[in-house]
Amino acid sequence: METGVASYAKGVLPRGISSRRATAPGHALPLLRLNGALCLRSSSLFGESLKVSSSISSSRAVKAAGGSSPVTRCELGDSLEEFLSKATPDKGLIRLLVCMGEALRTISFKVRTASCGGTACVNTFGDEQLAVDLLADKLLFEALRYSHFCNYACSEEEPELQDMEGPAEGGFSVAFDPLDGSSIVDTNFTVGTIFGVWPGKALTGVTGRDQVAAAMGIYGPRTTYIIALKDCPGTHEFLLLDDGKWQHVKDTTSIGEGKMFSPGNLRATTDNPEYAKLIDYYVREKYTLRYTGGMVPDVNQIIVKEKGIFTNVTSPTAKAKLRLLFEVAPLGFLVEKAGGHSSDGKQSVLDKVITTLDERTQVAYGSKNEIIRFEETMYGSSRLKAETAVGAAA
Repeated sequence: METGVASYAKGVLPRGISSRRATAPGHALPLLRLNGALCLRSSSLFGESLKVSSSISSSRAVKAAGGSSPVTRCELGDSLEEFLSKATPDKGLIRLLVCMGEALRTISFKVRTASCGGTACVNTFGDEQLAVDLLADKLLFEALRYSHFCNYACSEEEPELQDMEGPAEGGFSVAFDPLDGSSIVDTNFTVGTIFGVWPGKALTGVTGRDQVAAAMGIYGPRTTYIIALKDCPGTHEFLLLDDGKWQHVKDTTSIGEGKMFSPGNLRATTDNPEYAKLIDYYVREKYTLRYTGGMVPDVNQIIVKEKGIFTNVTSPTAKAKLRLLFEVAPLGFLVEKAGGHSSDGKQSVLDKVITTLDERTQVAYGSKNEIIRFEETMYGSSRLKAETAVGAAA
């Protein structure tokens, strides 16, 4: 790891959660310290002023959880550790998510200071890969190993299972895209990290619905950490403050209707007439175009704005690029926990069985009516069909 960057600070983990062994030099995870001092100072803009009750009421929380889970009352202004201690009793999962948060914090710093004048190498799939991708990949693997609760991990850049030396019983397996949108780092667009957490030791033969947690880190004007847990209502946003701490600033439990669209893979409209028809509908109905070219910010805006539709559709000449394990399933989990829906055209992406690490698919995320419109326009019917048809007009 790079010199001049300190390893984990003491006291970063929640009370009652301890490491099984001392930090080995090879497992040290850098924080935002340079020359032994924090780069940033505590901010007065945020802090105790955000310590207010969450907008999740008891009734909404029970509804979002399907009535099967106890209500978790979270507080806006909580630290990441405080939130997680309320959201789940699983100390192993808490530790893993805190360790990943440390990696995201460091990646954010490195993205802001990265030199992106050229391409460093080419990954297994032939995609261009900038040097900062390699650093992000390394940091995330180190974080998972340091957590001591990860059995196996696999990244989009290294699509083979890596033994993370997890516990003999229990533990988790994690799949991640270390830096989604790395090809637009040099243009200073927002990029992000995506990861999904599955129980046990398998990342194939499972579905996205089997995840116990999913998250993304967004590196833009602000750095945020978006988390969803299986047994906790809603999807939750944490802001990286100047002192390096994560603070809970927003929760999302419903995705409403709104005319905002993010159309990916538009080249598919040349030989996929149904997709062309759908795009024509958005334009004709005067939807607002909000497309960055990065999947993380485009999906994140649906959660933050609580409306909209993201599509990435295939065609005979424009094949699927998005990977079910590393991108589509974790983001589907976040969107659906936020109260939205996902679809591959016929079913929720969370119901697709992951058969291979490199499996790819088309996808749409959005509100219920937008997903109905997507499925009806693309395939003539929708599993979510409402009483009033909302399909794109002919």
